[in-house]
Amino acid sequence: MTAQIIDGKALADELRASFKSRVASLAAKGQRPGLAVILVGEDPASQVYVRNKVSACEALGMHSEKIVYAATTSQAEVLTKIAELNANPAIHGILVQLPLPKHIDEDAILEAILPEKDVDGFHAENVGALAQGNPRFIPCTPYGVMKMFEKYGVDLTGKEAVVIGRSNIVGKPMALLLISAGATVTVCNSKTRDLAFHTRRADILVAALGKPRFVSADMIKPGAVVIDVGINRIPEGPDAGKLCGDVDFAAAKDVASLITPVPGGVGPMTITMLLANTIESAERVLKERN
Repeated sequence: MTAQIIDGKALADELRASFKSRVASLAAKGQRPGLAVILVGEDPASQVYVRNKVSACEALGMHSEKIVYAATTSQAEVLTKIAELNANPAIHGILVQLPLPKHIDEDAILEAILPEKDVDGFHAENVGALAQGNPRFIPCTPYGVMKMFEKYGVDLTGKEAVVIGRSNIVGKPMALLLISAGATVTVCNSKTRDLAFHTRRADILVAALGKPRFVSADMIKPGAVVIDVGINRIPEGPDAGKLCGDVDFAAAKDVASLITPVPGGVGPMTITMLLANTIESAERVLKERN
């Protein structure tokens, strides 16, 4: 068996093309979708992510603002800027790039964003709505994964799903979405005993733990759908410096039925769903206004 590759870039391009007409329609009604991105510090990976988010907005004709602060910036200064953006009618989505410097309370920053502008879906109110099965905004990476399942005709009803990773950004919301879709879900983590016992039962396996090529082929049930959320750089050896996921792709593709590559899998979908959430936020504002 050789797995079908889930092409995240192609799906992202398809979705973004469909977004253009929505953005144009909103702009014609005086409601051009606007996203503000705040970056604190000079983390190279974060700089790349922010640049990509801003350019993706501009490509669709959306309004975007990038606010960059030094790593020594105070928490109060960031909170003041968030308050300004909350009050700005031209901004429909506010995103604070994580991680933040250690002297800044991440929870306090995320909770300061108005829930109706929290397009990352990290505010406690939005997390609660997601848990109740009535989300305002779905966190972008899990949202992208669900779109992949939809595009490739993956029926989740009654399936055994295993999520490796329990982060607030991916693992927990991914599990909630799978539960809402009718799957039977197990969430594993670094302390799980006999992890392979769980993964070998999985019809749907989502790896989001941040360890290069951690999931080997013998941990995968034949015919499983494998979603690799990890983005890692190989630390040493002949492939040192290359990007890879949490799954040993070369071996796993001979066991799985469907699999995402890294790069080109989940990554392009994350920013795409951020755009989707921002556009949806602008549409809601227009609907309320009318």
